[in-house]
Amino acid sequence: MNISRIEHLGIAVKSLDEAIPRYENILGLKCYNIEEVADQKTRTAFFKVGMTKIELLEPMSEDSAVAKFIEKKGEGIHHLAFSVPDVAASLLEMEAKGVQLIDKKPRPGAENLNIAFLHPKSTGGVLVELCEEQKDAVKTSKY
Repeated sequence: MNISRIEHLGIAVKSLDEAIPRYENILGLKCYNIEEVADQKTRTAFFKVGMTKIELLEPMSEDSAVAKFIEKKGEGIHHLAFSVPDVAASLLEMEAKGVQLIDKKPRPGAENLNIAFLHPKSTGGVLVELCEEQKDAVKTSKY
């Protein structure tokens, strides 16, 4: 797997309306994008820090993965996302190495990314997300 950089750090929050001002006023960051990811039942807000982003994740439903995370662990770091050139190929490589996958194939995520998650049981307790920018070839592939 060819990881090129940390794409973003995902942070679970109860409310974007409360969290965004904290990041803007305390850290001096600027929120540049808010979007809803319906299939994950979350709203996201993004901040740039150099080449890396911070993604705030607000649950839109009590049965979302983010809501369950907050209920169990409280607000805080939810996942670490790496940029890879090909999520599908990376998943095949990880599976061949015995890594437990949450996603067997890439799916659409926020910010026009194809994403997939590796299970924390295989990655030292850290939820790892693999990300690639959607390209025309990816959009028309079987994934």
